Amino acid sequence: MHITIRIDDITPDMDFEKFYRFKAILDKHGIKPLIGVVPDNKDKKLQKSEPREDFWEYIRSLQQEGWVVAMHGYNHVYNTREAGMFPISDKSEFAGVAYPRQDEMIREGKRILKSHGIITDFFMAPSHSYDKNTLRALKVNGFYRITDGFGISPYKMDDITFYPISVSRARTLSSKEEGIVSFVYHTATMSGRDFEYFEKLFDRAEVVSYDEFLHYDIKIRGLREEVQEFMTAKAKFYAVRLKRNLSKK
Repeated sequence: MHITIRIDDITPDMDFEKFYRFKAILDKHGIKPLIGVVPDNKDKKLQKSEPREDFWEYIRSLQQEGWVVAMHGYNHVYNTREAGMFPISDKSEFAGVAYPRQDEMIREGKRILKSHGIITDFFMAPSHSYDKNTLRALKVNGFYRITDGFGISPYKMDDITFYPISVSRARTLSSKEEGIVSFVYHTATMSGRDFEYFEKLFDRAEVVSYDEFLHYDIKIRGLREEVQEFMTAKAKFYAVRLKRNLSKK
């Protein structure tokens, strides 16, 4: 099983110290990840430092080096408690929001990225949450690829190509199947132990650059697979919540 790396919550005011530490490990192994850039961050939880003045120039340089850039929502502010089509969360910036507003957010987010020289057709929803109106608005605004869903190869649904994330890192690492998935990381919340584990990943797994995804055949996802994915995501949500509640006791 090939593993690609996805990094969420890239903003001008993120924790750059941890991001640079993570990047150094990637650079050591020659791996180019996918990064989710928030066009206009308003989420105070992501604000960890003074904004980097040359942020957009830096992101352009990473894209030129082969890093893949996705638009990570718009403001990264949660507007609803809707789970959406991929229910591994119970909050959303997009799911449950009326189509005209979703269209406006996605269009404005793309405009901001483009004004800074960042061109992409990849979308990354905050908390993995989106609905049918999100997909409709994405297509209208020129986004045809989403980094989400479960599976071991890219698949197409509603005329959008999905590049799946791992259901379980342990299960992925033990899998003997041929395929490719993403491991999702939020560098700002990583501990020293998390960084140590990440460094060991390269000795245990076949980690490849994100653009390897683009060389895989794209499968067509049917209704049965959609339902199965929905149920798997819902089960994962409840499992994570149960584990969190037990850890508090």
